[in-house]
Amino acid sequence: MADPIQVTASVRIPGDAIRFKAVRAGGAGGQNVNKVSSKVELRIDLVAIEGLPEDALVRLRVAQRNRLDAEGLWIVISDRTRDQLKNLEDAREKAAEAVRSALVRPIPRRATRPTKASKERRLEAKKRSSDIKRRRSGPLE
Repeated sequence: MADPIQVTASVRIPGDAIRFKAVRAGGAGGQNVNKVSSKVELRIDLVAIEGLPEDALVRLRVAQRNRLDAEGLWIVISDRTRDQLKNLEDAREKAAEAVRSALVRPIPRRATRPTKASKERRLEAKKRSSDIKRRRSGPLE
């Protein structure tokens, strides 16, 4: 069982919601890549996260939708370093940061009208563009 991840004072990912797996990393690294399983893969059960409001869970699920497996578990991968423990800490921090960002409510957009000056700038730009295009097709001699 993995250690729990404390995201904020009220939100935490319990240890029994985390599955840890070390796999071989690809890419450059010489023979070390073929011998050492330094890449870390965490699978986190999103519904088991404690203290996460429902709307934040929805935002997290949407933000991480491409990283969910067939069971609905969230896959967090780290292969930044050649050290398994550093990659484990990096993956745990990635998970905590993603949950923290899901806790932030987006500011709703208020519909506004364009200002008079912006309308005038747009029309002026259209006139300039029109003049340039009109001048291109000059009389053929």
